[in-house]
Amino acid sequence: MDSARQRFLSWGAPVVELSEDDLALLHALQIAPRVAWLDAADILGAHPATLARRWERLHSAGLAWVTAHLKGDPSEMVLAFVDVECVPGRREEAVAALAVIPVVQTIDVATSQPEIALTVFARNLSECAESILPRLATAPGVSRIQTELCTRLHSGGHSWRLAALDREQIAAFSALARSEPFSGRLPPACFDLLPLLARNGRASAADMARELGRSPATVHRQLARVIGSGLLSFRCEVAQGPAGYPVACKWLTKVPPGQHVQAAAALSGLRNVRLVASTTGQTNFTIMMWLRTVADVMTAELALQERIPGIELVQSTVMLSSVKRVGCMLRPDGTATGDVVASPILIE
Repeated sequence: MDSARQRFLSWGAPVVELSEDDLALLHALQIAPRVAWLDAADILGAHPATLARRWERLHSAGLAWVTAHLKGDPSEMVLAFVDVECVPGRREEAVAALAVIPVVQTIDVATSQPEIALTVFARNLSECAESILPRLATAPGVSRIQTELCTRLHSGGHSWRLAALDREQIAAFSALARSEPFSGRLPPACFDLLPLLARNGRASAADMARELGRSPATVHRQLARVIGSGLLSFRCEVAQGPAGYPVACKWLTKVPPGQHVQAAAALSGLRNVRLVASTTGQTNFTIMMWLRTVADVMTAELALQERIPGIELVQSTVMLSSVKRVGCMLRPDGTATGDVVASPILIE
């Protein structure tokens, strides 16, 4: 095995703009996004106040943030990947128009046609076909759209990790991330918490109680129900470049029927993988990775072909930038602005 390929498979330490302490804290929050600083301090060997200050610095700079969003489970709702072609010279206009649409969860700007890649949530196929897709197709600056539906989301950004902690620390934070399941129907008042958690996934019950004009005890019970219901996916996101992975590449591929689960499992050991999804359309398997350099694209393709026998790499696209990620607006350098255009509640 050549050295470049070995480097890709062993995933050596990336060049990053964050300190080792920063990376350890962020990895911890990726596992347990709402962990208390006191609990985290015991595992990381740091003072709680130090962790709180470190997080505030990272968050204020837009280098990291915690959000909550609908899981996008294709068995419960429609998750669509929409490629957008723009009228020549009007890409920025199209991006601006699409970014304010709440059901458009993620926007990536590509290096080639189609120029924009969207991740879109819809309540059902009827809403998707009759309302959402026509709105996207007629947005200013848009000339054409092409849509593939996700039939199974094997892994997503919520499961991506920085790999800065050891096994014992990972196990400890995983234990803290467990919550008491709630299997009943969520009361309508619980849904008022969702926009607040989308804006700040670490918001406390006391903070939300003040904003909603409710008692902290009431919001504490409602929050426990929302978390226990599994309706939301909480995630700690990081600015892509400073984390050491400035290049995002998406592959549209074909995997033999009946082998999608095995293919997804074969990719589970590659921590640069950000998305693995089975889809409808001319291709049936979509993969996205965060990489250190454009040169790693070819190395990644070799790894894909080695791990997934029979895979056909139909198209690869390098993304120029991300404008919006699960509702959170981003600056050109990938840092978060603090603005959130979250998806509405998609519950029948």
